[in-house]
Amino acid sequence: MSSHSATSLAADRTYGQHPASWWAQFPEASERLDTASMTEALADVIIPRISSPLLRREARIATDVTVRHLNKPASPELAERAGQAAERLLATVERLNERSTSDEPVAAEAEALCLVLTGRWAEAAARVEPYVGTTALFKAFVAALLLDRLDVPLTLRLLGAGQPPAMAVRAGRAIGKYGWWPTWLLKVVTGRALAGTLDEQTITALDRCAYAELSPAQARFAQRILDGDQPLIDASAQRLETYGEAGAASSLREGDLSAVALAARLIPL
Repeated sequence: MSSHSATSLAADRTYGQHPASWWAQFPEASERLDTASMTEALADVIIPRISSPLLRREARIATDVTVRHLNKPASPELAERAGQAAERLLATVERLNERSTSDEPVAAEAEALCLVLTGRWAEAAARVEPYVGTTALFKAFVAALLLDRLDVPLTLRLLGAGQPPAMAVRAGRAIGKYGWWPTWLLKVVTGRALAGTLDEQTITALDRCAYAELSPAQARFAQRILDGDQPLIDASAQRLETYGEAGAASSLREGDLSAVALAARLIPL
């Protein structure tokens, strides 16, 4: 793709609800990101929205060649064919826009696809979001991350609730990894994830609660502490001190969740 063409597609602005910098967080959230999968996932969202059948066909051809190249990056023949296909698609888009009398691009979706084919997924998502919708893009990005044990419904729910990609994916991976946790703990972690307060300290504390195998009464007790019941926290801290756990009592009063499991185990059954 020529430098002039690349520059023409790189305007730094927000077209939809999220800027390119926001979408760029998705690739950073996975150590298994596959460029071919990301390209194909976004293309599958964008191409059906291209209104012109001929342009849609050309977009599909360019995508297929590019994906084959990304799956076999060492092939010089596929690299050349992918570059040529992307150039042809961009030339067609620019020609259509030059002929148009409208201020808006007549092939906005195809223009965004050109960005996808050159690995500029975040810029493409920012451009095409008004045309294909935010939810469809969420699903495409999450699917392309190729993460094992990711709770996809929760991740999508968090994204829809306004959580940034890094936080939503982290929460989704935590739930996926700890799916064996009891229901009450999963509710706690989901609530904290939706509130944007789920961090590694909380996950570690909840994991300790799960391993502690609390009774139903102890579980309710732990949940109240996790919910910030201050009188109960004070009473629990005093009980910890009585049992010689002054350090845990101090931590509990300071908001350190690591002592929650111990405090819950000490209540009368």
